[in-house]
Amino acid sequence: MEGIVENILEELKAREPIFHHPSKFGTSEQDILNQVCEGFWEVGASGTVYTIKDALATLSERYSDPNYQDIWEAKDFELREICQNSYLLTYTLIQDNARITRRSTIWKKVAGAWKTFYHQGTIVYE
Repeated sequence: MEGIVENILEELKAREPIFHHPSKFGTSEQDILNQVCEGFWEVGASGTVYTIKDALATLSERYSDPNYQDIWEAKDFELREICQNSYLLTYTLIQDNARITRRSTIWKKVAGAWKTFYHQGTIVYE
């Protein structure tokens, strides 16, 4: 079982931070929808709740800006199975070498593909 969990951890690490891998997972609305379960929602570092509609608007703007720079480092990944085929992945995200957040994503395997149905970011104050 341990090897299976390690494989899942590697698969999910490759997908995080969610929506920050346009070259791997695409930039179209359908590409983004393919990464989420129906009813996906997110709580941002500000505490604001975002729906998939909000995410689509933000990502459309991001991906259409040729000058957009996405500088980040993800580390300290941990994975916990929360029920069959569903996992909680947590990690630290450093953006622009300055902003540190603790991230949590709930992933579920749906028809052989990983999809997320919840994500949260919490600012780390040092």
